[in-house]
Amino acid sequence: MEFKTERPIYRQIADYCFARILAGEWPPGSRIPSVRELAVMMTVNTHTVLKAFEFLQSHGIIAPRRGMGFYLTDDAPQRIAATRREDFFSSTVPALAEEMRLLGITPDQLLEALAATTATVHN
Repeated sequence: MEFKTERPIYRQIADYCFARILAGEWPPGSRIPSVRELAVMMTVNTHTVLKAFEFLQSHGIIAPRRGMGFYLTDDAPQRIAATRREDFFSSTVPALAEEMRLLGITPDQLLEALAATTATVHN
């Protein structure tokens, strides 16, 4: 995996886990790869993966089972959606608003572009 510099690696690992879960590759209630397995797969330090797992655990997405590893919670997809919405409104929207200000884009122009994009995606 190629990591981006603008986001901490542990959050990029959490995002990778989010993608696997939302794609249905890791269904709710299933065991996820171990810290060591994921560290080897992503060629990172186990401490970095552990930090990602701590993030996932603090958001109620995974839970440890003593001696068995980490398992997804039954409502992991819903919790991921909530976490991503929170991220969107706290990070993406302010960055978008600043970019719009710099480029002189009005909210009406943005809504028009979103409507056009949505129509294209749904067709």
